[in-house]
Amino acid sequence: ELQDKAAVFKALAHPARLAILQYIAASEICISGDISDELPLSRTTDHQHLKELKKMELIQGEIDGVRTCYCLNTKRLDIIKPQLNGFLGSIKCCS
Repeated sequence: ELQDKAAVFKALAHPARLAILQYIAASEICISGDISDELPLSRTTDHQHLKELKKMELIQGEIDGVRTCYCLNTKRLDIIKPQLNGFLGSIKCCS
């Protein structure tokens, strides 16, 4: 269980991946085409980060001809959010 949480934290640890998730979430629709047109990322960087997000099932993509339509994987995010909140909430800070 901790390994899964660590893998999710690792996937979220890069600012470009957070920017991609924010962009997809703000769009409220599947993003078709090149996200690097909207974010300051090269296509190679864009593809690499999308691959990592997809590997962790944070996003999903449907291939439509030569294009891929990306959207948030809300089922996975609905599972991950309470797990991560519970984990972070269990950490007691010293005063």
